[in-house]
Amino acid sequence: MPSIPLSRRRLIQQAGALGSAAFAGGLLSTRAQAATGLETKAAKLGFIALTDAAPLFVADEKGFFKKHGMTEVEVLKQSSWGTTRDNLVLGSPKGGIDGAHILTPMPYLISTGAVTANNVPVPMNILARLNLGGQCISVGDEYKDLKVGLDTKAFGKALLDKRLKTGKPVNAAMTFPGGTHDLWIRYWMAAGGVDPNKDITTIVVPPAQMVANMKVGSMDTFCVCEPWNRQLINQKIGYTALTTSELWMNHPEKAFAMRADWVQAHPNATKALLKAVMEAQMWCEEPANRAEVAEICSRRRWINAPVADVIDRVKGDFDYGTGRVEANSKFQMRFWKDQASYPFQSHDLWFLTENMRWGYLPTTLDTKALIAKVNREDLWRQAAKELGVAAKDIPTSTSRGAETFFDGKVFDPANPKKYLDSLSIKTPKAA
Repeated sequence: MPSIPLSRRRLIQQAGALGSAAFAGGLLSTRAQAATGLETKAAKLGFIALTDAAPLFVADEKGFFKKHGMTEVEVLKQSSWGTTRDNLVLGSPKGGIDGAHILTPMPYLISTGAVTANNVPVPMNILARLNLGGQCISVGDEYKDLKVGLDTKAFGKALLDKRLKTGKPVNAAMTFPGGTHDLWIRYWMAAGGVDPNKDITTIVVPPAQMVANMKVGSMDTFCVCEPWNRQLINQKIGYTALTTSELWMNHPEKAFAMRADWVQAHPNATKALLKAVMEAQMWCEEPANRAEVAEICSRRRWINAPVADVIDRVKGDFDYGTGRVEANSKFQMRFWKDQASYPFQSHDLWFLTENMRWGYLPTTLDTKALIAKVNREDLWRQAAKELGVAAKDIPTSTSRGAETFFDGKVFDPANPKKYLDSLSIKTPKAA
């Protein structure tokens, strides 16, 4: 692993000394005194039981929120992404939440009103990316002989044969329409010539219910984060076809987002939350901490799953359940390395373009104006500087540049229409 910049090393060493209580003494007490300028010390943050919510778990368990003066933060489990949306729309004054661990496209879908009741927009702000990669696509043991992987041609034929034989739809499960898991499974299927709007039926299943639904035959494949893909293997129900970074290396995944009105009313508290999450991301990234990250994730208040279903993939070790085994995989989830935390605007543009591709958003959407309202990378840079993050680790561009996918398609954020036009399978509205 590359050497850790001194400023970051100090942060990590401080984190290691923290335990489950707040920091004490020295620099930390100085920062705590600075926290007196906070507009509030309270915030309600939602999460779904997934390992990519680990930075929020760690920020709570290791006292990072308290370190930055946010002593009354509640990190609250949500039953589904639909519930997360509904509680964000409510906001904490009405019994909801102020922010959340969230699928990156959702703040945009909520801000436009595309997924809210009566299509009423609720402005949101993305403050950070929580991680890169770390999702998987799994299939049932019914298809074990196919050893399904990146190529979906044979799998698509098997699904078609099953549909014709049974007269029933074949289901691919994801977690929220237009969300990351929906887009990964659609991209994967379409790249192999399988039209996700015609050849299969995509259904919404909350992450924690994926394994149970696969067990009773409700779906043939699903896309979700851990520990549910590994649990599927451990229960001998199915196997992992691929990790999503095999589709797009180090793709953006979850975000840390808040209601825009909360950010506007609490600028200092917003940065305090952001700094706590960023420090937690650094802590989660360290290989020496990964076993403890897995143990924290497994706890009842967070994911509530056996450590055996969590630890391997948190550490970056992948047994696909097909005989394929990769230790310290390059496709493992990243929390901080490779600029994982930075919310590149170019990545948000890809998600908006894909939502146009599948008809969730109109192709006439002014993406530039919308991203300017939702994405607050300016706050990320301010927080990073205040934390002492090395200048070389703070991106100066809003774009990570052109992105190349496993099938050779290229997304150039300077010309998203060219990318959209290059895709043969899409909704008629996007053609």
